[in-house]
Amino acid sequence: MEGKRRELQELEAQSQHADLWNDPEKARQVMQRLTALREEVQGWETLGQRLRDTRELAELHDPDLEEELEAEVAAIEQELRRRELQTLLSGPYDRHPALLSIHAGAGGTDAHDWAEMLLRMYLRWAEKRGFETEILDYQPGEEAGIKSVTVAVNGPYAYGHLKAEKGVHRLVRISPFDASRRRHTSFALVEVLPQVEEDVDVTIHPNELRIETFRASSAGGQHVQKNATAVRITHIPTGIVVQCQNERSLTQNKKNALRVLKARLLERKRQEQAKKMAELKGAYQKAEWGNQIRSYVLHPYQMVKDHRTGYEVGNAQAVLDGDLDGFIEAFLRHKTMEKAPS
Repeated sequence: MEGKRRELQELEAQSQHADLWNDPEKARQVMQRLTALREEVQGWETLGQRLRDTRELAELHDPDLEEELEAEVAAIEQELRRRELQTLLSGPYDRHPALLSIHAGAGGTDAHDWAEMLLRMYLRWAEKRGFETEILDYQPGEEAGIKSVTVAVNGPYAYGHLKAEKGVHRLVRISPFDASRRRHTSFALVEVLPQVEEDVDVTIHPNELRIETFRASSAGGQHVQKNATAVRITHIPTGIVVQCQNERSLTQNKKNALRVLKARLLERKRQEQAKKMAELKGAYQKAEWGNQIRSYVLHPYQMVKDHRTGYEVGNAQAVLDGDLDGFIEAFLRHKTMEKAPS
């Protein structure tokens, strides 16, 4: 905390400089960091004061205060748990908003339906968390559900939480699309990327882009409008392709597509660096499609289990309604234990 207080003093001094706003981008970053740090420091100080006040009241041994004290202790424990979890979000991009993409995998129409169920789950989770969401691209399935979707999840620490969801998600259920009512297994891939700021070391040269426009289609298969407003951008050196079609404006769709492209290029760069480090350690393993991180079983019993952490719950419907915090917390604690020195 002493280090954070010193940084807070330095940032407050910077914010008073008359020439700060000569560089608007730098000024915005300083003010964002200042606001977040001030909230963190003041939050811990307030919690400490609440704890001291509660201890003093407890030392009075007044029976009339017992119920009030129990309620305050429970509230302090809940706030402490929330702040403890936040300390696990210390990655370089954990504070950033996120880009969440869902792609239907093996399983045909069931997989398309499963991808849409996951979209509903994440939108509900984000709403409960107070995050704002914006669908940037939506590609419907032929018969039901979706082929893929990309959603911007905006709010502090959105990426830090959602990074726990990266990977293949498996659904086991009685298929509503099978007349024989047989059990089916479906897969969907969830990708999570941080939305990166302008200062991140990812350079996109216009001559390296192939930009195509086409007519946007809604989930019902109808054209949103007659003009070509949807955008598909190919980054020629890497072959990465992104598209956005959910806005009615060609300019806005292009802006959103570039935002997604930048996030994908950053993730590619991070993966290459991680691969080099892992190869030096002799432990690199390529991540292959089909290695599910989590299974959602709706038949013959109900259970959702994360295969990385072993965390599981029996109320699958609650999870599909957005109750993901237990899985996210278990993942963050698991990653912290992996990094801890033996």
